[in-house]
Amino acid sequence: MTHDTILILDFGSQYSQLIARRVREHHVYCRLEPCNVPFERIRALQPRGIILSGGPSSVWAAGAPTCDPAVLDLGVPVLGICYGMQLLAQMAGGRVEGGHAGEYGPATIEIIADDRRQTADGRRQTAESRAKQEASVPVAAASLFAGCEATEKVWMSHGDRVVELPPGAAVTARTPTVEVAAFADPARRIYAVQFHPEVSHTPQGSRMLHNFLFDICGCKGDWTMASFVAEAVADIKQRVGADRVVCGLSGGVDSTVVATLIHRAIGDQLTCIFVDNGVLRAGEAEEVVRMARDDIRLNLDAVDAAERFLGRLAGLSDPEEKRLAIGDEFVRVFTEEAERLGGARFLAQGTLFPDLIESKSAFGGPSARIKSHHNVGGMPAWSQFQLIEPLRELFKDEVRELGRELGLPHGILHRQPFPGPGLAVRVVGEVTRSGLSILREADLIVQEEMRKWEHYGTIWQSFAVLLPVKSVGVMGDARTYEFAVAVRVVSSRDGMTADWVRLPYDLMARLSARIINEVDGVNRVLYDISSKPPSTIEWE
Repeated sequence: MTHDTILILDFGSQYSQLIARRVREHHVYCRLEPCNVPFERIRALQPRGIILSGGPSSVWAAGAPTCDPAVLDLGVPVLGICYGMQLLAQMAGGRVEGGHAGEYGPATIEIIADDRRQTADGRRQTAESRAKQEASVPVAAASLFAGCEATEKVWMSHGDRVVELPPGAAVTARTPTVEVAAFADPARRIYAVQFHPEVSHTPQGSRMLHNFLFDICGCKGDWTMASFVAEAVADIKQRVGADRVVCGLSGGVDSTVVATLIHRAIGDQLTCIFVDNGVLRAGEAEEVVRMARDDIRLNLDAVDAAERFLGRLAGLSDPEEKRLAIGDEFVRVFTEEAERLGGARFLAQGTLFPDLIESKSAFGGPSARIKSHHNVGGMPAWSQFQLIEPLRELFKDEVRELGRELGLPHGILHRQPFPGPGLAVRVVGEVTRSGLSILREADLIVQEEMRKWEHYGTIWQSFAVLLPVKSVGVMGDARTYEFAVAVRVVSSRDGMTADWVRLPYDLMARLSARIINEVDGVNRVLYDISSKPPSTIEWE
Protein backbone atom coordinates (compact mmCIF):
# COMPACT_ATOMS: atom_id res chain seq x y z
CA MET A 1 0.00 0.00 0.00
CA THR A 2 1.37 3.41 -0.95
CA HIS A 3 0.81 6.30 1.44
CA ASP A 4 0.98 10.01 0.79
CA THR A 5 4.30 11.52 1.83
CA ILE A 6 4.98 15.01 3.11
CA LEU A 7 8.65 15.99 2.85
CA ILE A 8 10.03 18.32 5.54
CA LEU A 9 13.33 19.99 4.69
CA ASP A 10 15.27 20.85 7.85
CA PHE A 11 17.16 24.15 8.01
CA GLY A 12 18.40 23.65 11.56
CA SER A 13 15.32 24.54 13.58
CA GLN A 14 14.86 23.08 17.05
CA TYR A 15 11.20 22.67 16.05
CA SER A 16 11.71 20.61 12.87
CA GLN A 17 10.92 17.35 14.65
CA LEU A 18 7.75 18.96 16.04
CA ILE A 19 6.57 19.68 12.50
CA ALA A 20 6.99 15.98 11.76
CA ARG A 21 5.09 15.06 14.93
CA ARG A 22 2.19 17.34 14.05
CA VAL A 23 1.97 15.94 10.52
CA ARG A 24 1.97 12.37 11.86
CA GLU A 25 -0.82 13.26 14.29
CA HIS A 26 -3.03 13.75 11.24
CA HIS A 27 -2.18 10.19 10.09
CA VAL A 28 -0.10 11.50 7.21
CA TYR A 29 3.32 9.96 6.64
CA CYS A 30 6.23 12.40 6.50
CA ARG A 31 9.98 12.37 6.03
CA LEU A 32 12.40 14.80 7.63
CA GLU A 33 15.45 15.34 5.45
CA PRO A 34 18.36 17.82 5.54
CA CYS A 35 17.77 20.94 3.48
CA ASN A 36 20.64 20.07 1.16
CA VAL A 37 19.26 16.66 0.20
CA PRO A 38 19.85 16.02 -3.53
CA PHE A 39 16.91 16.92 -5.73
CA GLU A 40 16.95 13.42 -7.24
CA ARG A 41 16.06 12.02 -3.80
CA ILE A 42 13.30 14.59 -3.35
CA ARG A 43 11.79 13.64 -6.68
CA ALA A 44 12.09 9.92 -5.91
CA LEU A 45 10.06 10.38 -2.71
CA GLN A 46 7.17 11.74 -4.80
CA PRO A 47 5.93 14.02 -2.00
CA ARG A 48 2.37 15.33 -1.97
CA GLY A 49 3.73 18.48 -0.40
CA ILE A 50 6.92 20.02 0.98
CA ILE A 51 7.45 21.97 4.19
CA LEU A 52 10.49 24.21 4.66
CA SER A 53 11.36 24.41 8.37
CA GLY A 54 12.57 27.32 10.41
CA GLY A 55 16.21 27.84 11.28
CA PRO A 56 18.61 30.18 13.10
CA SER A 57 20.23 31.71 10.01
CA SER A 58 19.49 34.76 7.87
CA VAL A 59 18.79 34.10 4.21
CA TRP A 60 20.90 37.09 3.17
CA ALA A 61 23.96 35.99 5.19
CA ALA A 62 26.96 34.35 3.51
CA GLY A 63 26.71 30.57 3.66
CA ALA A 64 23.06 30.56 4.71
CA PRO A 65 21.49 27.11 4.27
CA THR A 66 19.32 26.67 1.23
CA CYS A 67 17.68 23.95 -0.83
CA ASP A 68 17.48 23.14 -4.50
CA PRO A 69 15.17 25.79 -6.03
CA ALA A 70 13.80 23.05 -8.29
CA VAL A 71 11.45 22.14 -5.43
CA LEU A 72 9.28 25.01 -6.66
CA ASP A 73 8.97 23.33 -10.06
CA LEU A 74 7.72 19.97 -8.78
CA GLY A 75 4.12 21.13 -9.00
CA VAL A 76 3.35 20.24 -5.37
CA PRO A 77 2.37 22.67 -2.60
CA VAL A 78 5.23 24.18 -0.60
CA LEU A 79 4.78 25.62 2.89
CA GLY A 80 7.54 27.81 4.35
CA ILE A 81 7.72 28.29 8.12
CA CYS A 82 9.75 31.17 9.64
CA TYR A 83 13.19 30.88 7.97
CA GLY A 84 11.47 28.65 5.43
CA MET A 85 9.09 31.50 4.62
CA GLN A 86 11.97 33.92 4.06
CA LEU A 87 13.86 31.45 1.88
CA LEU A 88 10.70 30.69 -0.08
CA ALA A 89 10.15 34.40 -0.68
CA GLN A 90 13.73 34.84 -1.83
CA MET A 91 13.70 31.82 -4.16
CA ALA A 92 10.37 32.88 -5.68
CA GLY A 93 11.56 36.40 -6.48
CA GLY A 94 10.81 38.39 -3.33
CA ARG A 95 13.13 40.27 -1.01
CA VAL A 96 14.10 39.76 2.65
CA GLU A 97 15.76 42.31 4.91
CA GLY A 98 17.50 42.09 8.26
CA GLY A 99 18.06 44.82 10.79
CA HIS A 100 14.43 45.14 11.84
CA ALA A 101 13.17 44.77 15.40
CA GLY A 102 12.36 41.11 15.82
CA GLU A 103 9.32 39.36 17.24
CA TYR A 104 9.98 36.66 19.82
CA GLY A 105 7.24 34.90 21.70
CA PRO A 106 3.46 35.38 21.58
CA ALA A 107 1.92 37.61 18.93
CA THR A 108 -1.49 38.22 17.39
CA ILE A 109 -1.96 37.97 13.65
CA GLU A 110 -4.74 39.56 11.66
CA ILE A 111 -5.88 37.20 8.94
CA ILE A 112 -6.82 38.96 5.74
CA ALA A 113 -10.08 37.42 4.58
CA ASP A 114 -9.46 37.81 0.85
CA ASP A 115 -5.77 37.09 0.67
CA ARG A 116 -5.49 38.29 -2.91
CA ARG A 117 -6.39 41.94 -2.19
CA GLN A 118 -3.47 43.10 -0.11
CA THR A 119 0.01 44.09 -1.28
CA ALA A 120 3.25 43.82 0.68
CA ASP A 121 3.28 47.51 1.64
CA GLY A 122 -0.31 47.43 2.86
CA ARG A 123 -1.88 49.50 0.07
CA ARG A 124 -5.11 48.33 -1.52
CA GLN A 125 -4.84 47.22 -5.11
CA THR A 126 -6.77 48.96 -7.85
CA ALA A 127 -9.86 47.20 -9.14
CA GLU A 128 -8.07 46.53 -12.43
CA SER A 129 -4.94 44.96 -10.87
CA ARG A 130 -7.08 42.99 -8.45
CA ALA A 131 -9.19 41.59 -11.27
CA LYS A 132 -6.09 40.53 -13.17
CA GLN A 133 -4.64 38.79 -10.12
CA GLU A 134 -7.91 37.06 -9.19
CA ALA A 135 -8.27 35.81 -12.74
CA SER A 136 -4.88 34.11 -12.45
CA VAL A 137 -5.77 32.28 -9.23
CA PRO A 138 -7.93 29.13 -9.27
CA VAL A 139 -11.37 29.86 -7.82
CA ALA A 140 -11.26 26.70 -5.68
CA ALA A 141 -7.86 27.50 -4.17
CA ALA A 142 -7.81 26.32 -0.55
CA SER A 143 -6.83 28.65 2.27
CA LEU A 144 -4.28 27.88 4.95
CA PHE A 145 -6.45 29.77 7.43
CA ALA A 146 -9.82 28.16 6.67
CA GLY A 147 -11.83 27.89 9.88
CA CYS A 148 -9.67 30.40 11.79
CA GLU A 149 -10.92 33.60 13.38
CA ALA A 150 -10.09 37.06 12.05
CA THR A 151 -7.33 37.29 14.67
CA GLU A 152 -5.34 34.40 16.10
CA LYS A 153 -2.63 33.94 18.71
CA VAL A 154 0.66 32.63 17.29
CA TRP A 155 4.27 32.07 18.37
CA MET A 156 6.92 34.18 16.64
CA SER A 157 10.70 33.83 16.60
CA HIS A 158 12.39 35.93 13.93
CA GLY A 159 14.47 39.00 13.22
CA ASP A 160 14.45 39.23 9.41
CA ARG A 161 11.36 40.20 7.43
CA VAL A 162 9.90 39.75 3.97
CA VAL A 163 9.69 43.29 2.60
CA GLU A 164 8.87 42.51 -1.01
CA LEU A 165 6.61 39.66 -2.05
CA PRO A 166 7.34 37.32 -4.94
CA PRO A 167 5.44 38.22 -8.12
CA GLY A 168 1.85 36.97 -7.90
CA ALA A 169 1.90 36.45 -4.13
CA ALA A 170 -0.29 38.31 -1.65
CA VAL A 171 -0.27 38.97 2.07
CA THR A 172 -2.56 36.61 4.01
CA ALA A 173 -1.77 37.70 7.59
CA ARG A 174 -0.02 40.52 9.40
CA THR A 175 0.76 41.72 12.92
CA PRO A 176 0.78 45.30 14.27
CA THR A 177 4.53 45.44 13.64
CA VAL A 178 5.06 43.08 10.71
CA GLU A 179 3.17 43.62 7.49
CA VAL A 180 3.95 40.21 6.00
CA ALA A 181 3.23 37.62 8.70
CA ALA A 182 2.03 35.20 6.00
CA PHE A 183 1.69 35.19 2.23
CA ALA A 184 0.37 32.88 -0.45
CA ASP A 185 0.35 32.34 -4.17
CA PRO A 186 -2.19 29.56 -4.80
CA ALA A 187 -1.47 29.63 -8.53
CA ARG A 188 2.12 28.53 -7.84
CA ARG A 189 0.99 26.47 -4.81
CA ILE A 190 3.20 28.51 -2.47
CA TYR A 191 2.20 29.20 1.14
CA ALA A 192 4.28 30.78 3.89
CA VAL A 193 3.95 31.84 7.52
CA GLN A 194 6.40 33.80 9.64
CA PHE A 195 5.22 32.14 12.87
CA HIS A 196 5.44 28.53 14.09
CA PRO A 197 2.16 26.61 13.65
CA GLU A 198 3.77 23.42 14.97
CA VAL A 199 4.19 24.60 18.58
CA SER A 200 1.45 24.43 21.19
CA HIS A 201 1.75 28.21 21.70
CA THR A 202 -0.05 28.63 18.35
CA PRO A 203 -3.50 27.32 19.39
CA GLN A 204 -4.86 26.98 15.85
CA GLY A 205 -1.60 25.70 14.41
CA SER A 206 -2.94 22.17 14.11
CA ARG A 207 -5.92 23.43 12.10
CA MET A 208 -3.59 25.34 9.78
CA LEU A 209 -1.44 22.26 9.20
CA HIS A 210 -4.61 20.23 8.66
CA ASN A 211 -5.68 22.70 5.98
CA PHE A 212 -2.30 22.40 4.29
CA LEU A 213 -2.24 18.59 4.41
CA PHE A 214 -5.79 17.87 3.33
CA ASP A 215 -7.28 20.90 1.57
CA ILE A 216 -4.13 22.07 -0.18
CA CYS A 217 -2.05 18.89 -0.65
CA GLY A 218 -4.99 16.48 -0.90
CA CYS A 219 -3.59 13.89 1.52
CA LYS A 220 -5.81 10.97 2.51
CA GLY A 221 -4.69 10.57 6.13
CA ASP A 222 -4.50 6.79 6.00
CA TRP A 223 -1.13 6.18 7.65
CA THR A 224 -1.90 4.11 10.78
CA MET A 225 -0.01 1.67 12.98
CA ALA A 226 -2.10 -1.19 11.59
CA SER A 227 -0.88 -0.40 8.09
CA PHE A 228 2.65 0.07 9.43
CA VAL A 229 2.63 -3.43 10.95
CA ALA A 230 1.51 -5.06 7.71
CA GLU A 231 4.10 -3.23 5.64
CA ALA A 232 6.94 -3.72 8.15
CA VAL A 233 6.27 -7.46 8.49
CA ALA A 234 6.28 -7.87 4.72
CA ASP A 235 9.51 -5.84 4.38
CA ILE A 236 11.27 -7.82 7.12
CA LYS A 237 10.26 -11.16 5.61
CA GLN A 238 11.49 -10.14 2.18
CA ARG A 239 14.79 -8.75 3.43
CA VAL A 240 15.68 -11.52 5.87
CA GLY A 241 14.62 -14.47 3.76
CA ALA A 242 15.98 -17.66 5.34
CA ASP A 243 18.73 -15.92 7.34
CA ARG A 244 18.84 -15.46 11.09
CA VAL A 245 18.47 -12.25 13.10
CA VAL A 246 19.75 -11.32 16.55
CA CYS A 247 18.03 -8.48 18.38
CA GLY A 248 19.54 -6.44 21.17
CA LEU A 249 16.82 -6.57 23.83
CA SER A 250 17.21 -4.15 26.73
CA GLY A 251 13.71 -4.59 28.12
CA GLY A 252 12.73 -1.04 27.20
CA VAL A 253 9.72 -0.21 25.07
CA ASP A 254 11.68 0.32 21.86
CA SER A 255 13.67 -2.91 21.78
CA THR A 256 10.71 -4.94 23.06
CA VAL A 257 8.45 -3.64 20.29
CA VAL A 258 11.18 -4.32 17.70
CA ALA A 259 11.64 -7.86 18.95
CA THR A 260 7.88 -8.54 18.92
CA LEU A 261 7.49 -7.08 15.42
CA ILE A 262 10.37 -9.12 13.98
CA HIS A 263 9.20 -12.25 15.76
CA ARG A 264 5.82 -11.83 14.10
CA ALA A 265 7.59 -11.64 10.74
CA ILE A 266 10.14 -14.48 11.00
CA GLY A 267 9.34 -16.46 14.17
CA ASP A 268 12.16 -18.70 15.40
CA GLN A 269 14.68 -17.17 13.00
CA LEU A 270 14.99 -14.46 15.66
CA THR A 271 17.13 -14.74 18.80
CA CYS A 272 17.03 -11.90 21.30
CA ILE A 273 20.21 -11.10 23.24
CA PHE A 274 19.96 -9.41 26.61
CA VAL A 275 23.27 -8.02 27.87
CA ASP A 276 23.86 -7.19 31.53
CA ASN A 277 26.34 -4.38 30.91
CA GLY A 278 27.03 -3.63 34.54
CA VAL A 279 25.27 -0.25 34.45
CA LEU A 280 21.68 -1.42 34.97
CA ARG A 281 19.33 -0.45 37.78
CA ALA A 282 18.75 -2.65 40.80
CA GLY A 283 16.86 -5.81 39.78
CA GLU A 284 16.76 -4.78 36.11
CA ALA A 285 18.45 -7.89 34.67
CA GLU A 286 16.17 -10.36 36.44
CA GLU A 287 13.03 -8.43 35.50
CA VAL A 288 13.92 -8.18 31.81
CA VAL A 289 14.73 -11.89 31.51
CA ARG A 290 11.45 -12.84 33.20
CA MET A 291 9.45 -10.46 30.99
CA ALA A 292 10.99 -11.65 27.73
CA ARG A 293 10.74 -15.37 28.46
CA ASP A 294 7.50 -15.58 30.42
CA ASP A 295 5.34 -12.65 29.27
CA ILE A 296 6.25 -12.37 25.58
CA ARG A 297 7.79 -15.83 25.10
CA LEU A 298 10.74 -14.73 23.02
CA ASN A 299 13.80 -16.87 22.35
CA LEU A 300 16.24 -15.12 24.71
CA ASP A 301 19.98 -15.42 25.25
CA ALA A 302 21.08 -13.65 28.45
CA VAL A 303 24.73 -12.58 28.73
CA ASP A 304 26.57 -11.31 31.81
CA ALA A 305 29.11 -8.87 30.40
CA ALA A 306 29.31 -6.47 33.34
CA GLU A 307 33.05 -6.78 33.87
CA ARG A 308 34.02 -6.12 30.26
CA PHE A 309 31.77 -3.05 30.01
CA LEU A 310 33.08 -1.60 33.27
CA GLY A 311 36.58 -2.25 31.96
CA ARG A 312 35.83 -0.25 28.81
CA LEU A 313 34.44 2.60 30.89
CA ALA A 314 37.37 2.78 33.29
CA GLY A 315 39.06 6.18 33.11
CA LEU A 316 36.43 7.73 30.82
CA SER A 317 34.64 10.88 32.01
CA ASP A 318 33.56 12.53 28.76
CA PRO A 319 29.92 11.61 28.06
CA GLU A 320 30.49 11.15 24.30
CA GLU A 321 33.40 8.80 24.94
CA LYS A 322 31.32 6.80 27.38
CA ARG A 323 28.42 6.46 24.95
CA LEU A 324 30.66 5.43 22.05
CA ALA A 325 32.57 2.89 24.16
CA ILE A 326 29.33 1.29 25.30
CA GLY A 327 27.96 1.17 21.75
CA ASP A 328 31.12 -0.48 20.44
CA GLU A 329 31.16 -3.06 23.24
CA PHE A 330 27.50 -3.93 22.62
CA VAL A 331 28.28 -4.78 19.00
CA ARG A 332 31.27 -6.93 20.09
CA VAL A 333 29.09 -8.87 22.51
CA PHE A 334 26.32 -9.34 19.93
CA THR A 335 28.88 -10.54 17.38
CA GLU A 336 30.42 -13.09 19.75
CA GLU A 337 27.04 -14.39 20.87
CA ALA A 338 25.73 -14.64 17.31
CA GLU A 339 28.75 -16.75 16.35
CA ARG A 340 28.31 -18.95 19.41
CA LEU A 341 24.64 -19.47 18.51
CA GLY A 342 25.44 -20.52 14.96
CA GLY A 343 25.70 -17.23 13.14
CA ALA A 344 23.34 -14.43 12.14
CA ARG A 345 23.42 -12.05 9.22
CA PHE A 346 21.29 -9.29 10.75
CA LEU A 347 21.29 -7.29 13.96
CA ALA A 348 17.98 -5.64 14.93
CA GLN A 349 17.92 -2.50 17.07
CA GLY A 350 15.25 -0.26 18.57
CA THR A 351 16.59 2.95 17.02
CA LEU A 352 13.99 5.73 16.94
CA PHE A 353 13.76 8.92 14.93
CA PRO A 354 14.62 11.18 17.92
CA ASP A 355 17.85 9.16 18.33
CA LEU A 356 18.78 9.95 14.75
CA ILE A 357 17.95 13.64 15.19
CA GLU A 358 20.00 14.06 18.37
CA SER A 359 22.92 12.08 16.92
CA LYS A 360 22.71 13.98 13.60
CA SER A 361 22.81 10.52 12.02
CA ALA A 362 19.96 11.21 9.63
CA PHE A 363 21.25 14.58 8.54
CA GLY A 364 24.06 16.17 6.66
CA GLY A 365 22.51 19.61 6.90
CA PRO A 366 22.64 22.37 9.51
CA SER A 367 21.13 20.45 12.44
CA ALA A 368 23.52 20.17 15.38
CA ARG A 369 24.43 16.89 17.05
CA ILE A 370 23.14 16.93 20.62
CA LYS A 371 24.59 13.62 21.78
CA SER A 372 25.57 10.25 20.38
CA HIS A 373 23.30 7.28 20.88
CA HIS A 374 24.84 3.87 21.44
CA ASN A 375 22.61 2.32 18.75
CA VAL A 376 23.08 5.04 16.11
CA GLY A 377 25.76 5.49 13.50
CA GLY A 378 25.86 2.17 11.70
CA MET A 379 28.08 -0.82 12.34
CA PRO A 380 31.84 -0.61 12.98
CA ALA A 381 33.97 -1.46 9.94
CA TRP A 382 34.96 -4.78 11.50
CA SER A 383 31.36 -5.95 11.99
CA GLN A 384 29.68 -8.28 9.51
CA PHE A 385 26.14 -7.43 10.69
CA GLN A 386 23.56 -5.74 8.52
CA LEU A 387 21.22 -3.55 10.55
CA ILE A 388 17.46 -3.91 10.77
CA GLU A 389 15.88 -0.85 12.35
CA PRO A 390 12.15 -0.92 11.59
CA LEU A 391 11.34 1.89 14.06
CA ARG A 392 13.93 4.42 12.87
CA GLU A 393 11.27 6.78 11.50
CA LEU A 394 8.92 6.59 14.50
CA PHE A 395 8.58 8.72 17.61
CA LYS A 396 8.24 7.22 21.09
CA ASP A 397 4.48 7.64 21.39
CA GLU A 398 4.09 6.05 17.94
CA VAL A 399 6.16 3.09 19.15
CA ARG A 400 3.80 2.65 22.09
CA GLU A 401 0.86 2.77 19.71
CA LEU A 402 2.60 0.15 17.57
CA GLY A 403 3.12 -2.00 20.65
CA ARG A 404 -0.60 -1.84 21.43
CA GLU A 405 -1.30 -2.91 17.86
CA LEU A 406 1.03 -5.89 18.43
CA GLY A 407 -0.82 -6.82 21.65
CA LEU A 408 1.91 -6.04 24.18
CA PRO A 409 0.78 -5.59 27.81
CA HIS A 410 0.20 -2.10 29.19
CA GLY A 411 2.87 -2.60 31.85
CA ILE A 412 5.56 -3.17 29.22
CA LEU A 413 4.46 -0.37 26.91
CA HIS A 414 4.41 2.20 29.68
CA ARG A 415 7.74 1.44 31.29
CA GLN A 416 9.69 4.63 31.68
CA PRO A 417 12.42 5.07 29.05
CA PHE A 418 15.84 3.92 30.22
CA PRO A 419 18.92 4.98 28.24
CA GLY A 420 20.92 2.30 26.42
CA PRO A 421 24.13 3.38 28.20
CA GLY A 422 22.19 2.92 31.44
CA LEU A 423 23.52 4.39 34.66
CA ALA A 424 26.78 5.25 32.89
CA VAL A 425 25.16 8.51 31.77
CA ARG A 426 23.62 9.12 35.18
CA VAL A 427 26.96 8.93 36.97
CA VAL A 428 28.30 12.27 35.84
CA GLY A 429 32.00 11.91 35.07
CA GLU A 430 33.96 8.70 35.48
CA VAL A 431 31.94 5.55 36.17
CA THR A 432 33.17 3.67 39.23
CA ARG A 433 31.78 0.70 41.09
CA SER A 434 31.33 2.76 44.23
CA GLY A 435 29.53 5.47 42.29
CA LEU A 436 27.23 2.92 40.66
CA SER A 437 26.43 1.42 44.05
CA ILE A 438 25.44 4.81 45.46
CA LEU A 439 23.36 5.65 42.41
CA ARG A 440 21.53 2.29 42.37
CA GLU A 441 20.44 2.73 45.97
CA ALA A 442 19.34 6.33 45.42
CA ASP A 443 17.53 5.49 42.19
CA LEU A 444 15.70 2.57 43.82
CA ILE A 445 14.32 4.97 46.42
CA VAL A 446 13.18 7.35 43.67
CA GLN A 447 11.39 4.50 41.87
CA GLU A 448 9.72 3.27 45.05
CA GLU A 449 8.45 6.68 46.11
CA MET A 450 7.35 7.75 42.64
CA ARG A 451 5.32 4.57 42.07
CA LYS A 452 3.34 5.39 45.22
CA TRP A 453 2.39 8.80 43.84
CA GLU A 454 -1.13 8.96 42.45
CA HIS A 455 0.03 10.77 39.29
CA TYR A 456 2.89 8.39 38.51
CA GLY A 457 1.26 7.33 35.24
CA THR A 458 1.38 10.87 33.88
CA ILE A 459 5.14 11.31 34.05
CA TRP A 460 7.70 10.43 31.38
CA GLN A 461 10.77 9.67 33.48
CA SER A 462 11.87 9.83 37.10
CA PHE A 463 15.41 9.00 38.17
CA ALA A 464 18.44 9.94 40.23
CA VAL A 465 21.76 11.35 39.01
CA LEU A 466 25.04 11.10 40.93
CA LEU A 467 26.99 14.35 40.70
CA PRO A 468 30.79 14.54 40.91
CA VAL A 469 30.39 17.14 43.63
CA LYS A 470 30.99 16.76 47.34
CA SER A 471 29.73 19.17 49.97
CA VAL A 472 29.95 19.62 53.71
CA GLY A 473 27.16 18.27 55.86
CA VAL A 474 26.35 17.45 59.49
CA MET A 475 25.06 13.99 60.39
CA GLY A 476 24.96 12.68 63.96
CA ASP A 477 26.74 15.79 65.24
CA ALA A 478 29.68 14.95 62.98
CA ARG A 479 31.00 16.68 59.89
CA THR A 480 30.50 14.88 56.60
CA TYR A 481 31.94 15.55 53.17
CA GLU A 482 29.89 13.49 50.74
CA PHE A 483 28.25 13.40 47.31
CA ALA A 484 25.18 15.21 46.01
CA VAL A 485 22.36 13.44 44.18
CA ALA A 486 20.00 15.18 41.76
CA VAL A 487 16.45 13.93 41.25
CA ARG A 488 14.97 14.41 37.78
CA VAL A 489 11.22 14.02 37.07
CA VAL A 490 9.85 15.17 33.71
CA SER A 491 6.67 15.05 31.69
CA SER A 492 6.75 14.64 27.93
CA ARG A 493 4.82 13.25 25.00
CA ASP A 494 7.57 11.94 22.78
CA GLY A 495 10.85 12.79 24.50
CA MET A 496 11.71 15.55 22.03
CA THR A 497 10.56 18.26 24.44
CA ALA A 498 9.96 17.91 28.17
CA ASP A 499 9.07 19.91 31.25
CA TRP A 500 9.96 19.30 34.87
CA VAL A 501 7.16 17.99 37.05
CA ARG A 502 5.97 20.12 39.95
CA LEU A 503 6.11 17.44 42.65
CA PRO A 504 4.31 18.01 45.95
CA TYR A 505 6.64 19.28 48.67
CA ASP A 506 5.89 16.35 50.94
CA LEU A 507 6.96 13.91 48.21
CA MET A 508 10.15 15.87 47.59
CA ALA A 509 10.81 15.87 51.32
CA ARG A 510 10.44 12.07 51.52
CA LEU A 511 12.77 11.59 48.57
CA SER A 512 15.40 13.79 50.15
CA ALA A 513 15.09 12.29 53.64
CA ARG A 514 15.22 8.68 52.45
CA ILE A 515 18.17 9.18 50.10
CA ILE A 516 20.24 11.02 52.71
CA ASN A 517 19.33 8.63 55.55
CA GLU A 518 19.52 5.34 53.63
CA VAL A 519 22.30 5.81 51.08
CA ASP A 520 25.84 5.90 52.42
CA GLY A 521 27.94 8.57 50.76
CA VAL A 522 25.16 11.14 50.11
CA ASN A 523 24.44 14.19 52.24
CA ARG A 524 22.65 16.49 49.78
CA VAL A 525 19.69 16.06 47.39
CA LEU A 526 18.82 18.50 44.59
CA TYR A 527 15.72 18.70 42.38
CA ASP A 528 16.27 19.47 38.69
CA ILE A 529 13.85 22.17 37.47
CA SER A 530 15.19 22.41 33.89
CA SER A 531 13.05 21.89 30.79
CA LYS A 532 14.05 20.40 27.43
CA PRO A 533 15.11 22.53 25.63
CA PRO A 534 17.38 24.09 26.73
CA SER A 535 18.44 21.09 28.82
CA THR A 536 18.24 17.45 27.78
CA ILE A 537 16.35 14.89 29.84
CA GLU A 538 19.46 12.92 30.72
CA TRP A 539 22.39 14.79 32.20
CA GLU A 540 24.87 13.20 29.78
